[in-house]
Parts: sequence; structure tokens; C-alpha cells
Amino acid sequence: MLYLSHELRQAYHLKEKFYEVLDAKEPEMSAKLMGAWILEAQNSGLIEYENCGNTFIAWGKGILNSFKYGYTNGFTEGCNNKIKVLKRNAYGYRNFKRFRNRILFMFYWRDREQGVA
Repeated sequence: MLYLSHELRQAYHLKEKFYEVLDAKEPEMSAKLMGAWILEAQNSGLIEYENCGNTFIAWGKGILNSFKYGYTNGFTEGCNNKIKVLKRNAYGYRNFKRFRNRILFMFYWRDREQGVA
């Protein structure tokens, strides 16, 4: 497939180069590789990768900090998602206190199953 399409071959190459950025051991190396990747993506002629490169420039500091510190807000986002799903399923709750108690109950049992509480 890669031999048939120049665009596909180029996109595959950029994807593999980005994996090298993610696999870098030191934040300084990540920054260097990320800069090279952004230049290559912006000069690729592929609109999607050009837009991705522009996004990385706009959010570069935060992205590089994620390589440096390794903290994420994944847990919080997961909790928010569970609450939103409950809210969708519980459409019609008239009593906020009951809705709040349902949220607390849901997380209480999650913690109990994992041995946290």
C-alpha cells in the first residue's frame, strides 16, 4: 500500500517519526525531536499534518511539560465522564440532592471494589 500512494507513505513516515518523539527518554530530546517533527509536518504538504504542527506550536509548552512531568488529568476526566453518563441516563431527576447522592454512591462502590475505602 505504501508503494502505491505518496501521501500515505508520507503520513506513515510522519506517524513513525512522532513515535520517536514519544519514546524519547529525556525532555530535552523530546523538545528537539518535536521541533524537527513540527517542521517536517508543516512542510509535508498534507493539510492534516500541517494543522497538527500548528496546534503543537500553539500548545507546545504544555505538551513538552507533559513529557517532563508525566502528570495527567485522566482520573478527573474519567470521573467527569461517568457523571455525564449518569446525568444523561438520569434525565428527569427532579431532586438535585438525589442526583448528588447517586453520584456519591456510584463512586463509593467503585472505591470499595478496588479496595480503596
